[in-house]
Amino acid sequence: MSRTGGTAGRLAWLDALRGFAALCVVFDHGSTLLLRPARDFLYQWLNLGQYGVFVFFLVSGYIVPASLERKGSLGAFWASRAFRLYPMYAAAIALAAAAYWTGHGTLRGAENHPGTSAASWLLMLPNLLAGPNVPNVVWTLSYEMVFYLLLAALFAWGVHRHSGGYALTWAAVAVALGGVLPMAALTHWARHSANGPLALDVGADALIIGGIVLAVFGARQAARAGTALAALTALILVTVNQGSPYPWSGSVILALMFTGTLIYRAEQGQTPRIRAAVTAVAVLGLVTVAGVWHGAPHGSQWQVQWVSSVLLAAATFGAGMAVRNRRVPRAAAWLGVISYSVYLLHPLAFDAYRSVPALHRTHTMPVQVAMFAAIVAVLIAACAVTYYLIEKPMQRIGRRVARYARAEAAEAVAPAEAAEAAEAVGASAAGLSAGPTAARSTSSSSTVAGGSGGSP
Repeated sequence: MSRTGGTAGRLAWLDALRGFAALCVVFDHGSTLLLRPARDFLYQWLNLGQYGVFVFFLVSGYIVPASLERKGSLGAFWASRAFRLYPMYAAAIALAAAAYWTGHGTLRGAENHPGTSAASWLLMLPNLLAGPNVPNVVWTLSYEMVFYLLLAALFAWGVHRHSGGYALTWAAVAVALGGVLPMAALTHWARHSANGPLALDVGADALIIGGIVLAVFGARQAARAGTALAALTALILVTVNQGSPYPWSGSVILALMFTGTLIYRAEQGQTPRIRAAVTAVAVLGLVTVAGVWHGAPHGSQWQVQWVSSVLLAAATFGAGMAVRNRRVPRAAAWLGVISYSVYLLHPLAFDAYRSVPALHRTHTMPVQVAMFAAIVAVLIAACAVTYYLIEKPMQRIGRRVARYARAEAAEAVAPAEAAEAAEAVGASAAGLSAGPTAARSTSSSSTVAGGSGGSP
């Protein structure tokens, strides 16, 4: 068994939720090929893939801001995220390309526009730029990246604590604008312009990368300007240039992620629990209404699936929190550890199955169950290999780079704080000479200046 342990740097209950959510998405995609009767029965009420994705976003919203604030350094945060996500992401794209070249997979049209596709993959933003999602599940990573960019900006400007307000704002946007926001508006415009979609992707990459560089290496004001530039670019993309699935998806996803952050703040005593609970219920209500209202053209069954996905995802996360101090089965926690590989690679496994015609003859249900179980077993074994050979070593390097970045940031801040303190002492001494009124004024302004930074 594995006990949840914050001191160990991992929370087993969150890992268990990740693993469970990954299996839900695996079933969603695999059941289009096998176990179709089970899918047809279940999906009358619940879209298991949508539900699993919502659980993922609540988990990310809970843990990622905590990681940023614990590190206290944008450089450390971006280093940690890059080494955590990019190596396996690159490996998944490479494996998808190998599968395509050997006739066992697809690149979803990327082979026809390699430059545009590569530019959209550079920052894991294919669903918000002009490139295809390869593998198809990486559309969710686009929203993860937007969330990171927003977090970095809010942290740099020192306004990151208002998670409830941000969750409510995005939920309200989903209701108010979810039915009228355009899809892929910039991409359509770029395709009819002289420069084409490649210019859109490269331009967005340049703005965001430039903003991150300023945030990591610039002085305080330059860092703030950099985070604002990157976040604003991301906001424009998520508002008017989503590729799929729905116009209200970005707003709903960000509302759920900030709700996860709000729950973390309530647990840490940073937000009153009653206020957090009321806000979370309001967000869930608005998100539910947004989907039911704007999704009406998709039919009543789709609406039922939307409601069940949102509410059951919230209930699942709540159940996980309720047992967070109990022991978690090692297998469940371990599955969460490799869940990123499982999430990225399972579409390739099912593409390979799809590419072998001999496997597609009619099978009895017991045979389908056995075949599905065999595919999942092979998938988990392969993902264990990719985790231990790719993910884990890269995460270890990422932690080292993050520690270095954090140390560099601390060294850069220390002289500035010393100078500020010396200035304050000198000003206070001058104020004492001038009289008590001047001394009080100087002390007050010094306090405001010292408290305006982004550190929690």
